[in-house]
Amino acid sequence: YLSKEVFDQPKTRKTSFDSSLLDVIQSGVENPDSGVGIYAPDAEAYTVFADLFDPIIEDYHGGFKKTDKHPPKDFGDVDTLGNLDPANEFIVSTRVRCGRSLEGYPFNPCLTEAQYKEMEEKVSSTLSGLEGELKGTFYPLTGMSKEVQQKLIDDHFLFKEGDRFLQAANACRFWPTGR
Repeated sequence: YLSKEVFDQPKTRKTSFDSSLLDVIQSGVENPDSGVGIYAPDAEAYTVFADLFDPIIEDYHGGFKKTDKHPPKDFGDVDTLGNLDPANEFIVSTRVRCGRSLEGYPFNPCLTEAQYKEMEEKVSSTLSGLEGELKGTFYPLTGMSKEVQQKLIDDHFLFKEGDRFLQAANACRFWPTGR
């Protein structure tokens, strides 16, 4: 995908967060065995470096082109959604994962330590205001014991450290600050 033409065209471009083509390809350069080899350092990178991202995304998602549109969301009427397993025979557990990307901030590879801290404060203060069935526990990694960390990994709430692809993409800088 990274032909000389694709490389030469955007090599001097930068996003408003100062992300460069090197930020996009760094992990793949360091890890030639990577399945994809690129990471978007911020949302703008998908546009600024579209000549690289678009064909990869299309191939990865089985021909879903830049011009294709997702079908409209239809989760149905939640008021008419009954208990899917009234006898408690089939559904053992469910999980909802929320990724932390906030508008106005780049993605992990370009975040500063101060931005990680700001984002953690925004997320934790928002979550602490939830009540009822939405109330839960916020687990900051800073100061977390190894035992709690391992339990969260075992329960699939926390990713293991040491992913060389993410490390090469600078997605683990300032670990564990802001996480």
